[in-house]
Amino acid sequence: MKLLYPTSLKLDVQSLEGFATSLHPYDVKEPIPDEHTDAEILVTWTNSASNLSDAAKRLTKLRWIQSLAAGPNDVLSAGFPSSVIVTTGSGLHDRTVAEHALGLLLNAARRFFEMRDYQLQRKWPQHLGGPQPDRPKDRFTTLRDARVLIWGYGNIAKTLAPHLRLLGAEVHGVARSAGVRDGTEVYGEDKLAELLPQTDALVMILPGAESTRHALNAERLKLLPKHAWVVNVGRGTSVNEDALVAALEAGDIGGAALDVFETEPLPEDSKLWKTPNTIISPHAAGGRPQGSEELIAYNLRRFLAGQELRNVV
Repeated sequence: MKLLYPTSLKLDVQSLEGFATSLHPYDVKEPIPDEHTDAEILVTWTNSASNLSDAAKRLTKLRWIQSLAAGPNDVLSAGFPSSVIVTTGSGLHDRTVAEHALGLLLNAARRFFEMRDYQLQRKWPQHLGGPQPDRPKDRFTTLRDARVLIWGYGNIAKTLAPHLRLLGAEVHGVARSAGVRDGTEVYGEDKLAELLPQTDALVMILPGAESTRHALNAERLKLLPKHAWVVNVGRGTSVNEDALVAALEAGDIGGAALDVFETEPLPEDSKLWKTPNTIISPHAAGGRPQGSEELIAYNLRRFLAGQELRNVV
């Protein structure tokens, strides 16, 4: 059995030896070499659309694709037969995305972005220093006692929530189904109308799907307090950007820290570049899967044994 692994990241291939498979590297930006079109297993990471389209047409014996991305939309749209099992890299990006979300929240609360703007002008922003009110109710200035709502309560949220609590935040979640997860009260989406008006910072970690498209729309943005910040480290399609721009320009929300966008790279003519209190992050939250070898080895062992794989789409 032949397994193709990408050269787009450094993998400890030796940890994958010992299975009844032969391991072969491939370039994710080029067509699959003719001698490897008989591969039955394909590991993907940052593959070009043309590479995946080529693989879908020419890897006629392919049985399983292990994507290292949390959301393998590129694989799912490449045209592979439905008989090919696709597993995601869910869990490989939990720590990095959680850390990035925490950084964006701290940036928003402590206004590091604004301090940087003044630094570039060689100006001293007196209003940002000196004596300050402690935890004002009409501003988001600290995570201590802040009411943080995480919409899309999966593995990343479970990683993020304890860090927020250590800094004194009150954390709640929203997901399709309600319940208590690792000590956090998670509500159904039917409770959003009650939760949003009580939110200081809304963290979006929704997956990309038709059901989540523009989940944060004008109606829901209006429910947020005027000081509330929106942080998106999930998928850009989950936020209606036109509605967000309008809310930012009108001062209806406190600000937005965005790592993902409907179109990436963010177009030069996007109004988000110039909207007030906006932090633009170039899809930098993930991008460095951790524990890839362990996930590949785990699923490879189960695949060879005919058992159910982890993270099946």
